[in-house]
Amino acid sequence: MLHFFRSFMHSKIGVVFALIFLALIALAFAAGDVAGMRNAVTGNDGRVATVGGRGVDASELAQAATSAVEQLKRDNPRLMMKAFVAGGGLGTVLDQTIDRAAIAEFGERHGVIASDRLVDSEIAKIPAFQGPDGKFSDAAFRALLAQRGLTEATVRRELADGLIARQLLTPAALGARMPGGLVLRYAALFAERRTGTIALLPAAAFAPPAAPAEAEVTAYYNANRARYARPERRTVRFAVFDETALKSVPAPTEAEIAARYTANKAAYAPSEDRRVSQLILPTEAAAKAVLAELAGGRTLEAAASAKGLAVAKLGPLNRAALANQANDAVASAAFGTTAGKTAGPVRGPLGWVVLRVDAIDAKPGKSLDQARPEILAELSLQKRRAALTDFSAKVEDEFDNGASLGDVAKELALTITETPALTADGQVFGTAGQKAPAELARVLATAFAMEREGQPQLAEIEPGKTFIVFDVSRITPSAPAPLAEIKPQVMTDLLLQKGAAAAKAAAEKVLGQVKQGQELGAAVAALGVPRVPPVDRIELGREDLARQGQQVPPALALLFSMAKGTTKVLAAPGNQGWFVVSLAQIVPGDPARVAPMLPAAARELSGLTGREYAAQLRAAIRQEVGVKRNQAAIDAVARRLVGTN
Repeated sequence: MLHFFRSFMHSKIGVVFALIFLALIALAFAAGDVAGMRNAVTGNDGRVATVGGRGVDASELAQAATSAVEQLKRDNPRLMMKAFVAGGGLGTVLDQTIDRAAIAEFGERHGVIASDRLVDSEIAKIPAFQGPDGKFSDAAFRALLAQRGLTEATVRRELADGLIARQLLTPAALGARMPGGLVLRYAALFAERRTGTIALLPAAAFAPPAAPAEAEVTAYYNANRARYARPERRTVRFAVFDETALKSVPAPTEAEIAARYTANKAAYAPSEDRRVSQLILPTEAAAKAVLAELAGGRTLEAAASAKGLAVAKLGPLNRAALANQANDAVASAAFGTTAGKTAGPVRGPLGWVVLRVDAIDAKPGKSLDQARPEILAELSLQKRRAALTDFSAKVEDEFDNGASLGDVAKELALTITETPALTADGQVFGTAGQKAPAELARVLATAFAMEREGQPQLAEIEPGKTFIVFDVSRITPSAPAPLAEIKPQVMTDLLLQKGAAAAKAAAEKVLGQVKQGQELGAAVAALGVPRVPPVDRIELGREDLARQGQQVPPALALLFSMAKGTTKVLAAPGNQGWFVVSLAQIVPGDPARVAPMLPAAARELSGLTGREYAAQLRAAIRQEVGVKRNQAAIDAVARRLVGTN
């Protein structure tokens, strides 16, 4: 419900508020983002910004951008730094970095601090810094910092800044409420209906009929090379092996079999489980009365039902388990009679018990000779798995000492398989619907993280059972496709661009005629352009719009953001043409109809109010602290990140 408001929260504006707010109050390390800070881009172009008395260095911005891209790649493996920067991601990261520094500076000025002990407690909570026992490990802490190239001072400062932000921003947003009158007005919008017309002037209808000149095509391609970038591709070589690769594994000895039997003697001893029905009564006299009824031929269930009670079914349980669940007296009674017989009354934890033994499952136990085949199979499997694990460790040592994938494959008599060119999401490049081999599912991300070709590694496919050795034999960086290979597409795109420019001029002409009083359909027809589709007559409610989820067409979105009696033009996505949108009438929603929505609407809108309060507080903090940006240094970081330096 209230998809309209959720859509706003997922809109461009709503997402910015949500992301920045969450980024400021969340502790990156506590969220497991220590690993995301690796591969920092080094170098120093000076400060990209000065925030009060603090400086934001170029390396800090580059590191934050790298971390952001790695986080986003979890959902979009094809994302490249170039696209991230081109889409404004670097600017968003810089804004967040500046906000964090400004809030920390503001907090220090006004006595809002994060003590060393508080920072210590946050460090101790981070899973990456915990040892096998689940407690903080100083050795793990130091090792990970060294591995990531971080200093303790940097980690502590980042955590302290995050804690200060949480102390300042959380109270600003906490408990915010939107007034009831505004909630009602916004909720009523959800039920309104609009009537209008939409005309599409397709770029294809206005595109020049003649093919563009070679020089034009080349110039257009050079100006739009990023549009034709192909993702990074990698060719992976791999081989899979299991215990069959082991030449010889010693069989378990008689002494080992005997030791295993002795260590698990209780498992091979005779055992007996029983299923029991029990009835609990408040007094011993009542229990004896039930026994008398049973002696007269009545069943335990019938006797219980007559008294408004129920019989409980227990088991199968052995004697110790029943004693633990009830007590020794109940267990002795249950195991002291035969199947189908009744015992009691016995004093139990909750009253007097009358019970019936429903079934007895007796197991005779096994001698060493009887258990030998079972133990032999278990020990043989363990030995094979242990030998396979030791063998895989030796393979890793060989790789560490410079052995190639071919060397190891030859030693193991394995057949190496080489994949076609793969993209980071596991698709075969250029072949729709074809994916990487299933064996690579666990290691593909590692293959795309390798810095160069010919770096063999070993990994487990099925822990302790199946292993894979692999490397990357060829890396094809992301780059624009050669013009010769995509020339028809480039020519089409160029013609569409020209057509879109002509469609824009036509849309503005139509707009002028509509403003002078001409009907939209007549104004479009007066253009005299064939292949222009008829004008669409629209009568739609916001509820209908909300059902379309996030797939609301741009022209409809515009129709529901206009004032009554206005006409506007809008570019269609991808140079596909232009829309002319005219809104004739707005029918307000009935407040009584949306009354059931008001509590949920109040919660969601109050959440937006809290975010707005936090955003205003951040803006005020930035203004008080003072922020100066060094655009030259920012541009230098952008160039280095996309590799154009």
